[in-house]
Amino acid sequence: MSPDTPEPPRRSGAVTADDRPVTPAGRGRRVPAPRAGGSPRGRAPLAVAAAVAAVGAALTSYLPVTVVLGLAQLSEDAGSVTGALRAGLAGWLLGHGVPLGTDAGPLGLTPLALTALVVWRLARAGVHVSRAIGARGGRSPRQALTAAAAVGAGYAVLGVLAAMLVGAGGEDVSAVRSGVTFALVGAVAALAGAARITGVSGLLVERSPAVLRDGIRTGLVAGLLLLAAGAGAAGLAVATGGGDAADMIGAYRTGVAGQAGIVLVSLAYAPNVTVWSTSYLLGPGFAVGTDTAVRTSEVSVGALPAVPLLAGLPRGPVDGLGAALLAVPVLAGMAAGWLLARRLLRLAADERAPLAWGPLLVPAAIAGPVAGVLLGLAAAASRGPLGGGRLAEMGPVAWQVGVVTAAVVAAGAMLGAAATRAFTRTPAR
Repeated sequence: MSPDTPEPPRRSGAVTADDRPVTPAGRGRRVPAPRAGGSPRGRAPLAVAAAVAAVGAALTSYLPVTVVLGLAQLSEDAGSVTGALRAGLAGWLLGHGVPLGTDAGPLGLTPLALTALVVWRLARAGVHVSRAIGARGGRSPRQALTAAAAVGAGYAVLGVLAAMLVGAGGEDVSAVRSGVTFALVGAVAALAGAARITGVSGLLVERSPAVLRDGIRTGLVAGLLLLAAGAGAAGLAVATGGGDAADMIGAYRTGVAGQAGIVLVSLAYAPNVTVWSTSYLLGPGFAVGTDTAVRTSEVSVGALPAVPLLAGLPRGPVDGLGAALLAVPVLAGMAAGWLLARRLLRLAADERAPLAWGPLLVPAAIAGPVAGVLLGLAAAASRGPLGGGRLAEMGPVAWQVGVVTAAVVAAGAMLGAAATRAFTRTPAR
């Protein structure tokens, strides 16, 4: 347009490029940054979001159980689809820690692999609900608790309905206990996911003392190392007794599909056996029935059920080279202490300052109780009755595992951290 060309008239209320605010970079438009909570238009009602998330978590953890437990029934036409669905529902309740009353006695041995699946899906439900209500990145404890409570309430309703359906089929299960258990499991697991997505977990980490953070991290590492050692020992024992396990599976005579179901059920209890093996390495051991004991110093068992995972039980006390197993828990604690010291030494090198003994040994000492709580809770979750009579007691004693773990890990972590500090050169001021 030439300079002599008249400018076209502007419409009333129109905004031209010259009227737009100009940013320092010279751009013609400034876009406001989105708020951390998200746009209100993208939010969903809390009740709807919690209901959808709870139902989704329930279905994704229930369907695999139904498939596994229905294999044996459907393979030989020994049951119906309705029976398989009800059996899956009973197993699903058991995976949440809800005991079942059967003709053979109470069944309360929780398959921890299923529990892990349930917790994971509920944590994701907490994430989804937090996003739906616009709490992502808000770092608001109130919003995280609200999302977790909503998921727990919706999940409790599903637990009550499941208990009523299983009870209608002849099983003895408490609807009240099922509802309370589902509410607690749902709320706690959803809170873990909600705290992460809202940033509350990061806020708590920032506000906690460095010594406490290091102690918790070291204790968790030590606990995971102990569980890894227990898993390795259990896997080696089952592999050694693989022939007996195969004979047990073949004795069920349920066809290929049924035997596959038995194998999958055994795998669902593999985490339980891992915890029992860890307790064996620590010293307290575990029981496989009333008045029985499986420890490094004593093995006293009677007649056992035909369960493939029990084929790897030790035949007697540890002797000879097997005594080296007693050093595994201490080595796990020392490894955690070594990792702690290496990390703190790197930080001290960056700051060009020597590492004091207090910030090193205090977290190592805190690691003991942290690992003790972790292993104690795992032991409590892994035990339970497998029927009446002799099988009324299965698994380790939780408080014994917790106390021994706390002492062994604290001593090992302090020893490993102190040795690493002593044999590592640190920069002078």
